[in-house]
Amino acid sequence: MKKLIFKSSLYLFLLLITLEVLVRVFYLGKDNPTRLLDEHKVEKWKPNQHGYSVTGNRKQNFSEFNINSSGFNSYREFNPKHGKIEVALVGDSFIEGFHQHYYNSIGKKIEKFIPEIEIYEYGYAGYDFADQLHLIHSYQKDFDLIDHVILGIKFSNDLERDTYEVVTSRLALESPLNKTLKKSKLLVYCSSIGVLDPPQIFIRKAINLFRPKQKKELVNNHITPKDKEELERKYLANFEHLVTKYGYDKKRFTLLLDTRITPTLFLSYLKENEYSYIDFSSSFTSSDQPTTLIYDRHWNNHGRELIANVISEHIQKKRLISQQFICDF
Repeated sequence: MKKLIFKSSLYLFLLLITLEVLVRVFYLGKDNPTRLLDEHKVEKWKPNQHGYSVTGNRKQNFSEFNINSSGFNSYREFNPKHGKIEVALVGDSFIEGFHQHYYNSIGKKIEKFIPEIEIYEYGYAGYDFADQLHLIHSYQKDFDLIDHVILGIKFSNDLERDTYEVVTSRLALESPLNKTLKKSKLLVYCSSIGVLDPPQIFIRKAINLFRPKQKKELVNNHITPKDKEELERKYLANFEHLVTKYGYDKKRFTLLLDTRITPTLFLSYLKENEYSYIDFSSSFTSSDQPTTLIYDRHWNNHGRELIANVISEHIQKKRLISQQFICDF
């Protein structure tokens, strides 16, 4: 019996070692860059990291990332100053671009359309509108030197709060335990493809058995038109509060959004109050090719080309660049 247990344990150990080696050799487990909360309480990536992002159980997406000295995934350093033309893209994972090689990002594509400008990509997965305005407010000296700022916004989930607070759940991923676990590429790979989901669910249920029982509230998944209208008004109020608290330069700032999923209430408000926005819905609708990845809703290379194109057209229409000088708009 002892021999059986010993041999089984040994074979299991050797099997795990073999799988760990295979995952590393074939690069199935993604690299996890380290998160950082800086002195301004801005959450971003720890500067100067490099690695590869892997998605899917068959390595469906393999892309290289490069965290610059400012803490964002980019092919260039951010060095705004007078005498040159810069555009900042601010947003969540869609702008961050871990799903594509950093040297083929949206910013790089825009620079191919307009070689005279520099694009700074301030993208970070999970950023909402509060995160974005807090970032700009915290680094106001830098952003004051940038000629134009484009902020990606999705009405349904970027306006759920009216002020900025640190999201502790994301930073909790940097706990000593998580850092230790992430050193195993096999664990990272198993987690990414859902192998660890069943045991995690079982553990949570087991823990809940020993917690004090709470009164169950009736949950109605059906949202009435009245509920929807109230929620839209709440999000609009959050938008108003955020721009008032952190500031918003209508001459230099432009929103990037999809009018197909943006309420009329918000679009009317933007027009009435002269907020500039870029709508990429028509370019996506008229495309005869898929614009998103197979396994999630992030933009694929073609979608990013379309986004870069509409942003480039917007910049040119606003005459951000002229032959001899920068137009102030």
